[in-house]
Amino acid sequence: MNAIIQKITETLELGGPVVAILILTSVATFSLVLYKLWQFRAAGVGRHIELSRAIQAWDRKDLAETRTHLNKSRSYLAPVIVMALSGEDRTLSERVDAEAEARFAQLEQGFNVLDMVAQLAPLLGLFGTVLGMIEAFQTLQGAGNSVDPSLLAGGIWVALLTTAAGLAVAMPTSMVLTWFEARMNRERSFTNRALRTVFAPGHAQDAVEPAPGMALAHGT
Repeated sequence: MNAIIQKITETLELGGPVVAILILTSVATFSLVLYKLWQFRAAGVGRHIELSRAIQAWDRKDLAETRTHLNKSRSYLAPVIVMALSGEDRTLSERVDAEAEARFAQLEQGFNVLDMVAQLAPLLGLFGTVLGMIEAFQTLQGAGNSVDPSLLAGGIWVALLTTAAGLAVAMPTSMVLTWFEARMNRERSFTNRALRTVFAPGHAQDAVEPAPGMALAHGT
């Protein structure tokens, strides 16, 4: 533990305040990612087996099985499906869609923070590099005629440390954000298909008989 603290202290001394900001940002970002993972798990994101079975049962007009699977479902979308099933007015579709979007919005809270970190962390690292280069050349200028190339090389190495730190924060954040967004896209696709099935089930379509003219045309 002491070795880790010493290493962090040395890194802060080399990189300066920019590296300190990036380390604090990485800690906050990691905490946010852990919270989002817990939130996704608690909401049952991606776990819609019982809900899918309920939709399939509704599509077959098996109301008892539909009710059974809905009661077993722990998905955050279950109340939305129940709302859709409870209404006979097809104008309810817009209200149900809005309710689903509200639940998606809750799960997507914090995505903008992750996106901001992914975009600004490399720029912050580059800013630290520029400041470090300015300091290195100022030191070189102050040395006058006794120029030591190792002095400039050491200053550049320290300056580039901030760029590396910025990229180390930005790249994992961007990957995690892409994964979160892909999960939410799949959630929207599943919900859209489920709600369309609820409002236009297969048993309702089977109950519609073709018009006599259409039957004759098909027979010919």
